[in-house]
Amino acid sequence: MTTQPVIATPPPATRRFPDTPKADLQNLRHLNNAGYIPVISRHLGAPDTTAVLSEFPIGWQVTGDRRGLQSPDLLIAFNVETATIIAHNGYAIDYHGKPPDFVLEIASRRTARHDETGKRDGYAAFGVPEYWRFDDTGGLFYSVSLAGDRLVDGRYEPIPVREVSHARHWGYSPALNLYLCWEYGHLRWYDPAAERYLPTHDQEANARRAAEAQLDAERAARLALEAELRRLQNP
Repeated sequence: MTTQPVIATPPPATRRFPDTPKADLQNLRHLNNAGYIPVISRHLGAPDTTAVLSEFPIGWQVTGDRRGLQSPDLLIAFNVETATIIAHNGYAIDYHGKPPDFVLEIASRRTARHDETGKRDGYAAFGVPEYWRFDDTGGLFYSVSLAGDRLVDGRYEPIPVREVSHARHWGYSPALNLYLCWEYGHLRWYDPAAERYLPTHDQEANARRAAEAQLDAERAARLALEAELRRLQNP
């Protein structure tokens, strides 16, 4: 008698979430191209336990079923296992024992209505403490250019967003201790402790090149001075 091998079903901790659709243009423009994901990760520190990820679905458990999942453009979670989120291809609330601390959606014509209704309800049901929305059109897709919600007794209440000057709107995120900024249609992040904006990838690269150029100039000046001193000492 021949028996067939039994293939055990992997436990939830080793299964993966389904792949999500590719990021749309708005996500690429305001997060990926600006390099804000690694910039925010470096700013917050502890990358092994502070997850800063884009387009990873959130659900109660690891599952191959898309139903009941929400996929934010940006999720940030403290005191979690970042490597496990990546291995699962998503954020399992049951596994980590808590929802993400912060989620952000970036408006597009395709997703805007759902972001303000179904996704808002879904994130509240998951217990996500902060839910933010950014619309580079200034309110063509969403009802406002920048909005944030804070979970209070299981329901979202608006976080104040103020107009600091013409075409500049700021809202403070208690979860991140950062201001989210809508500035002339661009997403920016302001650190009130350091009193400066977080740099984009290009700004970081330009600053690094400028610092390297300054070091090269100082080195060249030092070598020239040393050469001149040798010449004077050995006429």
